Parts: sequence; C-alpha cells; structure tokens
Amino acid sequence: MRTAPGESHNDGDGCTRPVEHLIRAGYALGGDDGCIADARRHALAFLDQAEADYPLSVPARARDLTQLVVSELVTNACKYAPGPVLVEFGINIHAVDVIVWDSDPVVPAARAADPDRVGQHGLEIVEAVSQALLIEQQSVGKRITARIPLHDPSRSDTARR
Repeated sequence: MRTAPGESHNDGDGCTRPVEHLIRAGYALGGDDGCIADARRHALAFLDQAEADYPLSVPARARDLTQLVVSELVTNACKYAPGPVLVEFGINIHAVDVIVWDSDPVVPAARAADPDRVGQHGLEIVEAVSQALLIEQQSVGKRITARIPLHDPSRSDTARR
C-alpha cells in the first residue's frame, strides 16, 4: 500500500484512520560536515528507543534503509540549503517516517536513469526504497517525508518464516 505520510490508511478491518505514530522525535542539525553522521546516529538511537518503549521490532533491513534515507536526504539538505536542517522521526507498527526540513524552497525531482551520470542519484534511491515519498513546499524551504516499511513488502508472510 502506498499511503502518503499523514494521510489515512486502511488497517485491513475496513476502517480508515489517520496514520499515527507511537513515538516521535526531532533534532536540529547545524548543516556542518558532521551533521550527516549525527543524523544517522539520531536515527539509530530513535529506533532503539522505540523498540525499548513499545512492543515492536525493527528488523535490520528497516534499520539499514532508515539510515540510507537519512543519509541521502540530509546530504542533499546540507549540500543545497544554507543554514540548519531539521530531522524528525516517527514510527508505528507498520513503518518509520523520516522527515527532513531545509531552507531551500526548490522542490527536488528524481532524474531519469543515466548509467553514465556520477552522483545525483539520491532522490532516486529514496524513492526506490520508500513505501511513500512526500515533498512539500513550506513558507520557508521544504519538507520531505519518506516512509520506510518495517517489514519487506516484497516478501510474503510464508517467506519470512
């Protein structure tokens, strides 16, 4: 299911309800050289805290994809936007949301595949590994939300056992 962050989703019981997070956390990053590594550390600490506080498990695949998405989005924010970067995480039993805000109002777009192009594949990567991707212009800058499923949607329940 490809539900945009903040929209409603169907839990399979016929009822549609807003996506709610069990826990959320936000961090302000200075936009300096160390902020990408800091963002990844915050992501892992957030996932550890969510597992400690709630009856959910974050598989290694979801941890790795969360770090990858954080790296790509924060790298782009630091590269193209002056000033601070805000990173927020939210989690529920289905997915992790990674939200990155920066001050650049230009909305990025994934470029067409080009095997000869070096770099500039970040948004393509984020789109490929995310269940949903939402890019919103704000009064100042933009906010990008990527939803990473906790469980691999390409594998059936029987394949996981």
